[in-house]
Amino acid sequence: MKNYYSSDFKLGVLGGGQLGRMLLTETQKFDIHTSILDGNKNAPCAAICNTFVVGDLLDFDAVYNFGKTVDLLTIEIENVNLDALDKLELEGLTIYPKPKDLRIIQSKAKQKNFYFDNNIPTAPFSHFAFLEELVHCIENNIIDFPFVWKAARFGYDGNGVKIVRNFTDLESLPNVECITEQLIPFQNELAVIVAKNANGETTTYPVVEMEFHPEANQVEYVICPARIENTVAKKAREMALKVVDKLDFIGLLAVEMFQTETNEILVNEVAPRPHNSGHYSIEASYTNQFEQHLRSILNLPLGNTESKVAGIMVNLVGDEGFSGNVIYENIEDVLKIDGVTPHIYGKKETRPFRKMGHVTIVNKDINKARATAQKVKETIRVISK
Repeated sequence: MKNYYSSDFKLGVLGGGQLGRMLLTETQKFDIHTSILDGNKNAPCAAICNTFVVGDLLDFDAVYNFGKTVDLLTIEIENVNLDALDKLELEGLTIYPKPKDLRIIQSKAKQKNFYFDNNIPTAPFSHFAFLEELVHCIENNIIDFPFVWKAARFGYDGNGVKIVRNFTDLESLPNVECITEQLIPFQNELAVIVAKNANGETTTYPVVEMEFHPEANQVEYVICPARIENTVAKKAREMALKVVDKLDFIGLLAVEMFQTETNEILVNEVAPRPHNSGHYSIEASYTNQFEQHLRSILNLPLGNTESKVAGIMVNLVGDEGFSGNVIYENIEDVLKIDGVTPHIYGKKETRPFRKMGHVTIVNKDINKARATAQKVKETIRVISK
């Protein structure tokens, strides 16, 4: 087995945002030398990794040259230059997740086709090269309102997703490649994180339930365990394992799903990395998702994914009407509450709905944890000077 600890081994990470920052806590725990590439010299990882390189993640040369300096490469964001990764892989660099999987996941259209081709249940969809093509289909009654519009590329945190109910809603959409999905009536939005290493060892985290902010279309609360029947939870975990199996995926994969009104499980989309739906695991699980990501990509034994205690994660996002140097108002008040742990991401400037941190609430009683989460959400304000 390779010696990763206190050695000359170099782990490379494409992306230096908050996910990379939380991953660094685990690489520091194991004393693994970690190099980060990011386009922002003030990225959250910049001051705390072993080596920080400024470079555009979508630029071939930047990604390729960075990859030549490390022994294994991973990501904390999937929008990276894949041609560079293909060349690095051909030259012998180990890359997880695999570039072939990122090619599917980067494009929501390819993702949906992958589900269809592999008999993975998902919402019915249509694929359009341009917005005009979509408008033409609506005008000719091929597609009906309402539907969910998604940009095929570069969507994140609710950006690139919109529910379209009429022609007026179409006017604000960009003229880009996109998909439309049938609007599915559902009981819950669920997620399952799966880890798999190169030896084939696979494990799943408990099913979590996600509550979304109605305006920002961002996750507001993540609740673990999900308040669902055991039969539904079993079905969700099996579906997530099927996605990992069909992709032949190595690493950490977050699978977002809908629980329909008839208790069907439909796959919505996946993220090939640590994910917002797993942040609760830092405080609540025996092995948090960031340590598990490391274990999976380094082909180490996978850790215990069970929860020690019920956990709820509250996203801290910039308040509406505030932009500029950030202030976390009333944070001391929530620190007085048992079982509450804030995580601040190191972003110096806030703007409306920008993810600035999260707070984990742990409690033996999930209902008490949810009530505390509501109190935390109503107490902390992310504002500016």
